[in-house]
Amino acid sequence: MGKYFGTSGIREVVNEKLTPELALKVGMALGTHLNGGTVVVGRDTRTSGEMLKNALISGLLSTGVDVIDIGLAPTPLTGFAIKLYGADAGVTITASHNPPEYNGIKVWQSNGMAYTPDMEAELEAIIDSGNFKRAPWNEIRTVRKADPREDYIREALRMVHLDGSYTVVLDSGNGAGSILSPYLQRELGNKVISLNAHPSGFFVRELEPNAKSLSALAKTVRVMKADVGIAHDGDADRIGVIDDEGNFVEYEVMLSLIAGYMLRKFGKGKIVTTVDAGFALDDYVRPLGGEVIRTRVGDVAVADELVRHGGVFGGEPSGTWIIPQWNFTPDGIFAGALVLEMIDRLGPISELAKEVPRYVTLRAKIPCPNEKKAKAMEIIAKEALKTFEYKRLIDIDGIRIENDDWWILFRPSGTEPIMRITLEAHTEEKAKELMEKAERLVKEAIKRA
Repeated sequence: MGKYFGTSGIREVVNEKLTPELALKVGMALGTHLNGGTVVVGRDTRTSGEMLKNALISGLLSTGVDVIDIGLAPTPLTGFAIKLYGADAGVTITASHNPPEYNGIKVWQSNGMAYTPDMEAELEAIIDSGNFKRAPWNEIRTVRKADPREDYIREALRMVHLDGSYTVVLDSGNGAGSILSPYLQRELGNKVISLNAHPSGFFVRELEPNAKSLSALAKTVRVMKADVGIAHDGDADRIGVIDDEGNFVEYEVMLSLIAGYMLRKFGKGKIVTTVDAGFALDDYVRPLGGEVIRTRVGDVAVADELVRHGGVFGGEPSGTWIIPQWNFTPDGIFAGALVLEMIDRLGPISELAKEVPRYVTLRAKIPCPNEKKAKAMEIIAKEALKTFEYKRLIDIDGIRIENDDWWILFRPSGTEPIMRITLEAHTEEKAKELMEKAERLVKEAIKRA
């Protein structure tokens, strides 16, 4: 966690910590870091987006960088535009699934992958030093406006094909996905019913796509007898799915299904996920020739491992999927097209979901001051090893201990003053027993830290 950048770029309340002044400095720092070249800039629908975007663009221009302003754009479209225009970097002004008073700044590399923590640290060092490159008057560059939506749809239709036509209810959550996702579905040949498609920056539902926030979508799928419901968060880098019976498909189940479909579509290979993903994924993809690799939480870590291992697919159990054959930017819109192709080839999701193993997952949040996190984790690491009889340990992001029929993850939150416990077991009884022990251990560690 840096001074400005958190686990997913900068994300703060607007005009408190995230001000036009900070956006200006980030633009100047990025331009200094790049030392010339071209940057694509897009924003989500938040009321503060235009203000922050213009400040950031001013900063970039002052360093002698060319800017391509794609205006209102979901994050996946920014990632796509970077490659389309051969740009050196991209920036999305977005706070993803946070409430409307938040906004954020997320920076992308030329290959569509998010900036790594090391790269963000370099930007922070430039901001704090104030050593910005300042272009002389005759070297200040220009802003070009562009709209890459038609190119995005054309390229997507080269990779995804449907034989049938389906009724899709699409809930964009009043976010940036509303200017692209319904149009792609229509071009695939589907009948599209749009909900919350007015990109106003005033959100009528919680932006994170979950069973509670998607109750209206679920109801609409049932009433309209639709084949599927698809939902996005504020910048459409995530996807949530409602099946043909009007039920929210749990993230772990959807992750398993789409990973399995990717192995069928692109051939056997490695599937990258994060340390908080359960065993269902491993058990579902193994017979299809998939090998699961786990990494730190966050899309940049997933993208990193996909590049390293030449993986077939990467996804987090939060509805964030990366399709490397398409781009290294998490893309809920392209993911929606793939879900339809999966239905077209394999049948209704309600039937497919029955093939995914179901285990008992429990989660707990325990208050822990940020300054105590490191010490508490040290104590947890030592004590967990004594308290539980386990076979494997993964310590790349928190501590995950595994046995053949259960696992527990102890992890400090990157965004809140809490310690998270996530665990999975084959039975409810075992899960509760493990959680009692785990909570006791964490509370004791925080006390001693």
